[in-house]
Amino acid sequence: MAFGLHLNPRLRDWHGKRVWLVGASSGIGAALAKALLAKGAWVAVSGRRTDALLAVIESHPKGVVLTMDVRRPDDWKATHDALCEAWEGVDLVVFCAADYRPLRPWQLEAREAHDTLETNVCGVYYGLSAVLPRMLSRRSGGLAIVASVAGYVGLPSATLYGPSKAALINLAELLYAELHAHGLGVYLINPGFVKSRLTARNDFRMPALMTPEGAAEAIVAGLERGRFEIAFPQRFTRLVRLISLLPYRVSLGLLQRLTRHHES
Repeated sequence: MAFGLHLNPRLRDWHGKRVWLVGASSGIGAALAKALLAKGAWVAVSGRRTDALLAVIESHPKGVVLTMDVRRPDDWKATHDALCEAWEGVDLVVFCAADYRPLRPWQLEAREAHDTLETNVCGVYYGLSAVLPRMLSRRSGGLAIVASVAGYVGLPSATLYGPSKAALINLAELLYAELHAHGLGVYLINPGFVKSRLTARNDFRMPALMTPEGAAEAIVAGLERGRFEIAFPQRFTRLVRLISLLPYRVSLGLLQRLTRHHES
């Protein structure tokens, strides 16, 4: 498939597109589901909270609820098989599921580390093992991975969350390199701070805080333009990206100052 000047297929006509949003019971996933339903897409929403998922689609005729736990590989396979039987395939899978709590290194607990990484990283791998064989056989489809600007640099209070999102950034890059030639699109979504039940746990000021609806609008715009990386809000994400590109003697000093600011 030739994508021309764009790194990915431009998803401009959503009518009839079959989109599976995993981790869509609240926040970005829920807002994105509503935005795509409004554009005429068929949208399946998955997560562990059935009631919350039903509230997202609000009995929309093109909405489907499929309850599952991303930490269970068997759930991925069974849910994907059921969706493909109903829809005869999936055009775009969006990996939105995430766990987060502000955490300093000395607050680490083994159980929490396991659970967070199982949700944020392993869950994506379990999903890829379920959906990739069918997409590769069709030589069409797209994968959208929601990482974070927290994956750019070692930000304070992101002891588990930041490294897990850095892993997803790396994964999206290699997926694009490996799958582009097979006709698949890979989209990396790097939000800044978005108002949600997860960010509500933060006790510090969050610069350029966005609404989930604003985040969904930015994601749809990026998908429609065929971008590989969809990062927003741009002013904030560019600043964090710039810090990541500085020499360590500079960037680590800036991060130490930021950490002291969080502690004050």
